[in-house]
Amino acid sequence: MPPPRDWNEEHQSEVPAVVLLDKLGYRYVAAEILDAERDSLREPVLTKRLGAALIKLNPWLTPENVQKAIRAVTHVAAASLIEANEKVYVALTHGVSLVQDGEGGAKGQTARFIDFERPEQNEFLVTRQYRVLGAKKQVRADVVLFVNGIPLAMIESKSPTLGGKWLDEAVRQVLRYQEIGDEYRDLGAPKLFETVQLVIGLCGQSAYYGTVATPQRFWAEWKEPYPATAEALEKRLGRKPSAQDVLVFGLLEPRNLLDLTRNFVVFEAERGRTIRKVCRYKQFSAVNRALNRVHAAKRPEERGGVIWHTQGSGKSLTMLWLALKLRRDPRLQNPAIVIVTDRTDLDRQISDTFIRCGFPNPERARSVQDLRDLLLNPTGKTVTTTIQKFQELTGAGGNSARRAQRESHPVLSEAEHIFVLVDEAHRTQYSSLAANMRRALPRACFLGFTGTPIDKQDRSTLQTFGPYIDTYTIEQAVGDDATVPIFYESRLPELRIIGNSLDKVFDHVFADRTVEEREAIKQKYATEEAIAAAPKRIEAICLDLFDHFTKFIRPNGFKAQVVAVNRETAVTYKETFDRLNGPEAAVIMTVGHNDGARFQNFKTSKQQQAELIRRFLDPNDPLAMLVVCDMLLTGFDAPIEQVMYLDSPLKEHTLLQAIARVNRKADRKTYGLVVDYWGVSDALQEALAIFSPSDVKGAMQPKVDELPRLQTRHQAALRFFARVKNRDDLDECVAVLEPEDVRAEFDQAFRVFSQSLDMLLPDPRALPYVDDLRWLGKIRGAARARYRDPGLDISDAGAKVRKLIEDVVVAEGIQLLVKEVSIFSKDFEEKIAALKSPEAKASEMEHAIRHEIHVKLEENPAFYRSLRERLEELIEERKQERIDAARQLQLFQSLIKEVRDEAGAAQRVGLNEFAYAIYGVLNEGHVPMVAEPQAPYGEEAGRELATLIQEAIEPETQIIDWTRKDDVQRQMRQKVKRHLRAANYESEKVEALAGKIVDLAKVRKGK
Repeated sequence: MPPPRDWNEEHQSEVPAVVLLDKLGYRYVAAEILDAERDSLREPVLTKRLGAALIKLNPWLTPENVQKAIRAVTHVAAASLIEANEKVYVALTHGVSLVQDGEGGAKGQTARFIDFERPEQNEFLVTRQYRVLGAKKQVRADVVLFVNGIPLAMIESKSPTLGGKWLDEAVRQVLRYQEIGDEYRDLGAPKLFETVQLVIGLCGQSAYYGTVATPQRFWAEWKEPYPATAEALEKRLGRKPSAQDVLVFGLLEPRNLLDLTRNFVVFEAERGRTIRKVCRYKQFSAVNRALNRVHAAKRPEERGGVIWHTQGSGKSLTMLWLALKLRRDPRLQNPAIVIVTDRTDLDRQISDTFIRCGFPNPERARSVQDLRDLLLNPTGKTVTTTIQKFQELTGAGGNSARRAQRESHPVLSEAEHIFVLVDEAHRTQYSSLAANMRRALPRACFLGFTGTPIDKQDRSTLQTFGPYIDTYTIEQAVGDDATVPIFYESRLPELRIIGNSLDKVFDHVFADRTVEEREAIKQKYATEEAIAAAPKRIEAICLDLFDHFTKFIRPNGFKAQVVAVNRETAVTYKETFDRLNGPEAAVIMTVGHNDGARFQNFKTSKQQQAELIRRFLDPNDPLAMLVVCDMLLTGFDAPIEQVMYLDSPLKEHTLLQAIARVNRKADRKTYGLVVDYWGVSDALQEALAIFSPSDVKGAMQPKVDELPRLQTRHQAALRFFARVKNRDDLDECVAVLEPEDVRAEFDQAFRVFSQSLDMLLPDPRALPYVDDLRWLGKIRGAARARYRDPGLDISDAGAKVRKLIEDVVVAEGIQLLVKEVSIFSKDFEEKIAALKSPEAKASEMEHAIRHEIHVKLEENPAFYRSLRERLEELIEERKQERIDAARQLQLFQSLIKEVRDEAGAAQRVGLNEFAYAIYGVLNEGHVPMVAEPQAPYGEEAGRELATLIQEAIEPETQIIDWTRKDDVQRQMRQKVKRHLRAANYESEKVEALAGKIVDLAKVRKGK
């Protein structure tokens, strides 16, 4: 049964969003009214409104400088959309400097586009169906939000009846509008997005957001209506708020939108390209809660606290945004900001992050003395340092110096507006070093950040910093899709150190030796670390590891980290990898001058380590594994790493930090995996005993837990075909998926089923489900081809799953049935013949015709619109049983001939194809068809006018990039209008017809 007529995107998502925005303080203005204000539909900025706002906010501006300021955001010289967006962003948030004559002569002043401090001084507008012209196409944005005439947010609405596919379609459409990707070149209007800060997708009950050029995997929900509570929002709406309501309120409430725009955007350089990032909801609330505590505290020492945001959820950026807001807060009188870490590499990482993000003048303390010099006059400075610079000796040396250090650390500054942001604040050494920091900066505010929870026994951290400001647990981050879940599996139980006696492990490793030999060897391997490092044990693990990596991880394009118990074992792993010809691996560890020759072979400089890491992060580089013992277990952000092979007794904070290396999101990465050879997972409860259970819930889940989920998902995918009588009848199965909403639901069910199976394969427990996966994949491929549905694509499935489906398609010889074949292809008749039933043949013909009409409609609107109407008539006649299946097939075949013969239809009325398309526009959609040889629209005058217009505008279509030149198109419209007036067309129709004909020329001649 089809959904009710008002179950569309307009009624379910678009209108409710605008109604809520109206309640939040936006004024709705119809797009037609705004269009009348615009000089051109190519310019999305409402320049007249922006000019008025500039004069209001900067009353000193001359008319000339008003125009210069407007051009700073409307005429941006840039090589890409992201570059243009960054330039506009800097102008919007910092203003533009303009030279203006005054009483004292010419001087530069900064003009503001937006009053961020007083939101009520700005004009907030919202409109629907806002048109913007691109190079060749016109886009129509569902909802656009303006601040002072500048588009800051764009919303794409979709119907909830699309099911789980709605977001795919919304993101695809938004990327097309931005022309992100070669397939969308000249199909959008990227100029709209030069000023846009937020891009949002809504479907009534669900909502996601991104920013300019955000790939779909990084679109996120906004789950808090901060600063309001869920209860307050419910009271304001008079009903329970939906996810759409929460996102619209949380992101677009005027104060929040301005705060996000000014304080929560970064442009980061990653692997040679710039990426624009915007905060997630927990980052936004954490930063603002920290600011609120700073200002609400009754005493200076009550200003601090701890922000615990689980690793992988963007903690460094949260620190950056908090520092930025502290810096900009006028109440704090240009504060000093000190960012403290406990490792040099982390200090460098955070310092580099601040520099990459354009943070003003971060200064990195190079030594104890340098830190002290920087903090002697700290006002306005941003300083990054390691904690060790608060503890190094200040005396001349010897025991007396150490005693002096312990007795008293010098006061570096007594300023109150110093904010110390401490990374990984839970670390045990802070309990002793906190006192030094307190003495050095006695009136400072201390704000601690941690990626792991504070343990039950650690009172010093909360005493040092204050109570929690904001928390974001492992389970929450996975639930929000900010990180992927982490699973673990134990392998080679007989070689595990935990869970076995040393004798038992020893006996297994050296089972082939005599009793006397074993006794002699036992003297050498008397400890856990020694037995763990035994070459025979490492060799057995490496063989298993290679097998696992080759079957489970490498096929999907991911990489691995091997964690050894110590440096000796790390070297043994590397040597064994090389000897057994395993995947390419590198060792990264600290090697000193006095270490032996065996270690010196693996010594690397900082530059060499950086190069190895760069290679590891590159998906196209063969370096597949990094072997470590303590380096790269914290602060190492590697989305390409899916598995950690753990052969070390990690526990507590170190364990949580290490396993988080595999929780970063990446394309097609649905989980991270810890393969345990030490036995840590057998004693997981003990390893994490210092934490409250609720704090570490979901930290690592057994991989076997996926089996019941696989079983449930398997049944959910099969239920769509429960009424199919013959599983081997592909046509019958494909027919089940004809309704679009059913296809969307099946696609979601298939995706999660294939994800579970991909995780478990080639585990024998997964094998019973393989045949059904092949069968379902075959149906999905055939449905994608039949219904021309790009959403039913297996490219996002894991490599193991893709291979299974591709193999069965080849084995059964049905490649043609799962291939989308155009009606212009020589294979089309062959595909029709391969289909068994008349219903299947009719369905294939119908969707092939429909697809071709959709693709070519803009090339000749009248011709293809007429074909579409006749197609709908044929379908309706069959529904009403006025014609039988055989007759419908005949009529479809005739229609296909006409679709193929646009050129012939034009020729028969004495025109070429371009003039024929113009002729259809002139005759308001009516063109003579093959089936209408005596059509009354073929009068000589009409044909002659179409030819004249074509010849008149043809020269302009030869100009390079004419589709991007307004003056050329204006000249074309003038020529068309002259001919139309000469032919006595009604004056009110002339303007619209001229525009349509030039748009037609763009489609046909703009390539």
